[in-house]
Amino acid sequence: MTEQQQKNLGKKVTVMGCGYVGKAVASYWYEKGYFVTGTTTREEKISDLETITHRPIVMRGDDLETVEKVINDQETILVSIAPISDRQVDAEAYAQTYLPTAKNLMTALNNNSTVKQVIYLSSGSVYGDKKGEWVDENSPLETESDYNKVLVEAEKIILGLNREAINVCVLRLGGIYGPRRELNKRIGRMAGKTLPGDGSNYVAWIHLDDIVYAVEFINKKGCDGVYNLVNDVKLTSKEFCDLICGRQQLERVSWDESKPPFSALNARVDNSKIKKEGYQFIYADTLI
Repeated sequence: MTEQQQKNLGKKVTVMGCGYVGKAVASYWYEKGYFVTGTTTREEKISDLETITHRPIVMRGDDLETVEKVINDQETILVSIAPISDRQVDAEAYAQTYLPTAKNLMTALNNNSTVKQVIYLSSGSVYGDKKGEWVDENSPLETESDYNKVLVEAEKIILGLNREAINVCVLRLGGIYGPRRELNKRIGRMAGKTLPGDGSNYVAWIHLDDIVYAVEFINKKGCDGVYNLVNDVKLTSKEFCDLICGRQQLERVSWDESKPPFSALNARVDNSKIKKEGYQFIYADTLI
C-alpha cells in the first residue's frame, strides 16, 4: 500500500449509480484507498461492484430508508444516475429516475451529520437551443422540453439543500466519450448516413477521465455551486462529424434539414469557471 493510500484510509465515499461514469469513479476511489460504497438498482450488477467497492448495495432512489442507510456515516456522495434502458427513454422515465432520488437524498441529508460534500452530475443540455451563442453557469436554462424540465428541477432540489456544513456541487457534463465509447467508432458507424437537422448546432464533449479527475478535484477542494464540465472543442455537429470521418477517410455524414436534430443543445458552453478554480483538463482539445 502506498503512503497516499494509507492517508486516504478511513475516508468514506459513496457513488450513487454505478453505470459507465459511476463505476469509473468508484474504481478510481477504490484504488486510492477510500472506503467505497457503490449502488445499483439491479441485483445482478452486485457482483460487478464487489471488485471496485467495499460495500455494494442495491438501492432505488424512491426508497428513502435505503437512501438513508447508504449515506449513513459517509463523507462524500457522488450522484451519477440515469434511466435504465438501452434505448431512448421518455420524459416520464427521466422523472421517475431523477426526482425521487434528489428529493430523498435531500431529506436524508437533513438528518445526517457526516456528509461534507455532495457532487451531482447533470447535463449541459439544460441550456437548450441558444442559437450557438456562448453560455456559462449563470445563463438561463431551457425548460420547454419535458426532459429538461426534469433535469432542471432535479438540479434545483439538489442545490436547495440548506446546510452550511455541506458543500453541494453540480457538474453539467458534455456528451461523454472514452473507453468503449470512442468517438471514432461512434461517428464512424454514421459515415455515409443521413442525420436529422442541418448540422449547425454546437455540441459539447467531455472525456470519461476528465469526469473522474474533476470529481476527485471537487471532492478534495470542497467546491460548491454549479460548474460546466466540457472540453475546449467548440464545433458544430457538421464540423465534428466531418472531422471524425475525415481522419478515418470515411464518407461524410449527410443532413436532413426537415427533421429536428438529435441534440437539444445548441450553444458554446464556457468551461472557464472550473479552470479558474484550478482544474486542469486531461483532454482539453482531444477527441478520441
